[in-house]
Amino acid sequence: MGEQLKEAYVAYLRSVLPSTIDDAFFDYLATLDASEVTVTAIPEGSVVFARVPFLQVKGPLLVVQLLETTLLCLINYASLVATNAARFRLLAGPDMKLIEMGLRRAQGPDGALSASKYSYIGGFDCTSNILAGKLYGIPVRGTIAHSFIMSFRGLEEVQQRELPPRAGGDPVDLADLAVSWLQQVCVLLQTPPSKANQGELAAFVSYAVTFPCDFQGLLDTYCVRRSGLPNFCAVALALHQLGYQAIGVRLDSGDLAQQSKEIRGVFQACGAHFQVPWFGTIPIAVSNDISEQSLEQFRREGSEIDMIGIGTNLVTCPLQPSLGCVYKLVEVNGSPCLKLTEDEEKMTIPGMKAIYRLYDAAGHPFMDLMALEEEPSPSAGQELGIRVLGRLEETTKVTPTTVEPLHRTYFRDGQVCEPLPSLPEVRTHAQVSLNLLSPAHRRLHEPQPYPVAVTERLHQLFLQLRQGSL
Repeated sequence: MGEQLKEAYVAYLRSVLPSTIDDAFFDYLATLDASEVTVTAIPEGSVVFARVPFLQVKGPLLVVQLLETTLLCLINYASLVATNAARFRLLAGPDMKLIEMGLRRAQGPDGALSASKYSYIGGFDCTSNILAGKLYGIPVRGTIAHSFIMSFRGLEEVQQRELPPRAGGDPVDLADLAVSWLQQVCVLLQTPPSKANQGELAAFVSYAVTFPCDFQGLLDTYCVRRSGLPNFCAVALALHQLGYQAIGVRLDSGDLAQQSKEIRGVFQACGAHFQVPWFGTIPIAVSNDISEQSLEQFRREGSEIDMIGIGTNLVTCPLQPSLGCVYKLVEVNGSPCLKLTEDEEKMTIPGMKAIYRLYDAAGHPFMDLMALEEEPSPSAGQELGIRVLGRLEETTKVTPTTVEPLHRTYFRDGQVCEPLPSLPEVRTHAQVSLNLLSPAHRRLHEPQPYPVAVTERLHQLFLQLRQGSL
């Protein structure tokens, strides 16, 4: 921080704090830095569980207290959105394309950027947020808008109508070609061409001329069956005649699963009738306030959906609006300390700790274990006597096949001391972490509780401090 900026901050604090505060305090504030701070953490993108400290901070008490709000601000929303995105990915399955579309509903521009970034870590494939694409390298996807389609009234408004064939040659009037195809499509679909909205057709033609290799249609501005679908098929077949291939359609209202099946049937009929093999496999995307319940309904009823755009229910996390991570003091000047409360779940686990993940013979993690930092590390194949949180009155014996230390030191002596992973690396690690979980722990409905335990030595320290506080 520049000296002038530091002086300005200290001057501001002088103006808002009581005038009785000694000048020496403000002189001390001007000397603060993070040169004595150490941060250890579980790698970003890891699955973490309640009561397990996924970040530990050591340093001068005042400095680490000042870091509390900043660290919680950075961690809480990011972890919440990544978790929400991971739930959508688990429900959608590995093959469904998921696009984050929450920019207009997120909590301001900073919240929207964070949502785009951490949705990608959680398993989404792309974002509609162009700035997130620029800043973070997330793949960007978008679709045609209702307002664009509604801005056209007829084909006479299409200013650029001609498109050269992809293989070369004289430009062709795409609007005229689309009109001729519309007649044929309507005969096949047994729907009057007069029912197809001319403004919608004009919008599709205008879009196709501009993006002939990326043409897609939004089908429900008017009537899907009588207008959107035949207009799209007409323009897509016209493009095909010139050597181009449409890349998809989007639905934004109605019974999305049922409509997707009807649309797939029309695409397959057109592909067979007009001898265009790829036409039957045109990707179908859906949006419209998609929730976890929507994805469960798609799976239950069956659908022909290839891509899902999710906005509000992804970035606002309505099922759990806040994550509630806490930042608690566990040791002062080498002496462990304990926050004592009548609510056992809110009691802190004292002392600086090492965290281990224990794996079974199938390669699934079955327990996270907290130990005092100075304790010897547990070993694979070693029988351990531990106490499971929530059942501290009894000793449990476990023998892990593999033991993984979870915490790494990322910041020491004022410097980042371990290379930070790229966003794609974090995303990959998140998916690997989720896939390692056993199906019983990974399922979203009534999952088997994942146990978190403490070593016998840490449990005895807890009892001593608790007894001494009574």
